Amino acid sequence: MSTSKIRGDIEINLDSHKEEQGIYPETEMLKKRLEWFQDLKLGVIMHWGLYAEAGIVESWQLSEADEWAREPKAWRDDIKELQRDYWALNKVFNPVNFNPNQWAKKCKEAGFKYLIFTTKHHDGFNMYDTKFSDYKITGPESPFKDNPRSDLLKEVFDSFRDEEIAVGAYYSKADWNSPYYWLNDDTVKSRRASYDPEKHPEIWSKYVEFVQNQLHEITHDYGKVDLLWLDAGWCGKGKEDIDMDKIAEDARNAQPELIIVDRCMGGRHENYVTPERKIPDESEIPSNVWESNIPLGNDWGYVPTDKFKSVREIIHYLIEVVSKGGNLILGVGPKPDGTLCEEDLYIMDGLGKWIDINGEGIYSTRRAKDIKINDSKWRVTKKENILYYFYLNCGEENPIEVRLTDLDLNVKNIKNSRILGYKDDIKIEDDILKLPKIDGKEAFTIEIKLR
Repeated sequence: MSTSKIRGDIEINLDSHKEEQGIYPETEMLKKRLEWFQDLKLGVIMHWGLYAEAGIVESWQLSEADEWAREPKAWRDDIKELQRDYWALNKVFNPVNFNPNQWAKKCKEAGFKYLIFTTKHHDGFNMYDTKFSDYKITGPESPFKDNPRSDLLKEVFDSFRDEEIAVGAYYSKADWNSPYYWLNDDTVKSRRASYDPEKHPEIWSKYVEFVQNQLHEITHDYGKVDLLWLDAGWCGKGKEDIDMDKIAEDARNAQPELIIVDRCMGGRHENYVTPERKIPDESEIPSNVWESNIPLGNDWGYVPTDKFKSVREIIHYLIEVVSKGGNLILGVGPKPDGTLCEEDLYIMDGLGKWIDINGEGIYSTRRAKDIKINDSKWRVTKKENILYYFYLNCGEENPIEVRLTDLDLNVKNIKNSRILGYKDDIKIEDDILKLPKIDGKEAFTIEIKLR
């Protein structure tokens, strides 16, 4: 089930469906932590940075080779002018209405159980108080530097932890602002390093040290971190080796239960896989733990002209993902002043109201692999001896009778059944579930307790 056209920024790991066979010091810890992660089911990823000020598709337009990012209309017609003006946005980005407590409360009400927050996108602008770059929200040129909430990462993490939401850091391993990644010369710049690291190991070693130092800060200086979500799936191995073994060991010295998501890299440090803008078809479901990531709009960051999905679409995506055994992380892009979009808030409110009633069938459930449903409108999850059947309403009236055979059920195995949000048990007559009139405009859930 594809949710939108796949963009040019997406790196695909062709080995992501393969189980990693290696045994490492963290293997037993990760078994437990990934079970915990799968119980969470629903997360939010916040892309926020200078690209919100520009109102464009994250920082991708900076890469000269990534022409797709400047279509159908570039932020500036001339690429050099575009780069110059974009780099200067650090002097005007000033989120004076930033209220992380409100963010966290709204996210909790929406049903989100974990957060991934952008510490730095590919543009290299740091949304935290790093000691290894002045290109940051607390930098000397930032109008926000003297704000008491200037260390955005600290404020966000503290607020979300207060709401008992697990926290994770998004970090791009590529840094187009670093003179050790993009050299200050006239070469055409792409998403990758602008030189051959094998031919210039002295430059590359400085970049590796920079990345390692920043990831040390994020994992050692900001309290408990549950997830380290590493982007730029072209950087980290081969010519652009950053020694992930060393990074992981250092991070887990401070965060012994840390889940690391080295996206699109496969192997030891991609602890779960992340299909982007996509829900896998049945034949594509990864054997690894997985998480679909889908924005509420079309773009991850704030774009004033963005088009948003409906509440029904988002709820159906959640059901589809969870019934296939995955987690869903939804993208929210705060505005440059630090507030959340009305469209995001509207969808989050609708999602939260639905979750309040139907969440039992979502959280801490697993895929019901043995159930073979004969009706395409239904999905199912399981939790111990309980099955949860979701009916996906697409605008028509909800059914009042359901054949047990369509749900792959035998009446002899049913202890009792009910609709979540309703008190009375469902009557069963002649192997048919007799449903009341249901107010389930997006989807409703039948809970079946087995003997």
